[in-house]
Amino acid sequence: MLMRAVRVLQFGGPDVLKLHSDVPVPNPEDNQVLIKVHACGINPVETYIRTGSYLRKPALPYTPGSDVAGVIESIGKGVATFKKGDRVFTTSTVTGGYAEYATASVHAVYPLPDNLSFKQGAAIGIPYFTAYRALFKRAQVKPGERVLVHGASGGVGIATCQVARAYGTKVFGTAGTAEGMSLVLQNGAHEVFNHREDNYINKIKDATGGQGVDVIIEMLSNINLSNDLQLLSYGGRVIVVGARGPVEIHPRDTMAKESSIIGVALFSATKEDWQESAAALLAGMEVGWLNPLVGPEYPLERAPQAHEDLLHSRGASGKMVFVI
Repeated sequence: MLMRAVRVLQFGGPDVLKLHSDVPVPNPEDNQVLIKVHACGINPVETYIRTGSYLRKPALPYTPGSDVAGVIESIGKGVATFKKGDRVFTTSTVTGGYAEYATASVHAVYPLPDNLSFKQGAAIGIPYFTAYRALFKRAQVKPGERVLVHGASGGVGIATCQVARAYGTKVFGTAGTAEGMSLVLQNGAHEVFNHREDNYINKIKDATGGQGVDVIIEMLSNINLSNDLQLLSYGGRVIVVGARGPVEIHPRDTMAKESSIIGVALFSATKEDWQESAAALLAGMEVGWLNPLVGPEYPLERAPQAHEDLLHSRGASGKMVFVI
């Protein structure tokens, strides 16, 4: 049986994403499931991996994509938790998610509640597990602290606002468009600021009564890191989720407030980290605060355009997904 899948034969720009219609449907091995993919999330890390400049390089050729949502088509030996027909989402795949079918190890597969669509299911994986790891494993945020989500209208940003609000923090967000600002407010932020305004840093300071924010979840550290250090309270932490280049800061800006700059990488999570995050997030789905916001939608044919848009879109709004 053959399927359509995006294949990368060489590292490079978005144009190396080629849709093939003659790719064999993979068979699930032991402790794996085969998923008929209905939607797949499009994540910034996939654009870095595609260039060949990222820490992890897959063997060529490969199919990108980790966050799929769909229906179990078949199961391999040793799988007892799922059966054919179950609605699921994943946090990683074995064979790649930009495809009509994908295999995944059973430990990376979770039930998708009926109240969430497949498109929403494809928006859970990297965004929400990154948000949880950034807030609780790296920032060690506590209820009552002030959290600024810098670049809050994209997939990880919306997820972070929802998680931070659910756990009792005071949430500030930034976005670059009126639409984005509105979405940030609707998804957990107490206040939102336009990061295209010249004086927005002062407005955030004023909103904290001059005390600053305790935690900044930073999506674009190569632009914002120096400003972030001015915004922190004593003992404040900047959590670096995204960067697209180098940045110059003055180390002295970390000294007076004993502030920290901390990186986050989801692939560093342990098995126990994944289990903890999953328990918290699945509970969020049950209660209702975890409600992914789907943004631009693409067919697989437009994979190069999707990667282009992901890197150059001004004013993100929700999670980009492939609908298959």
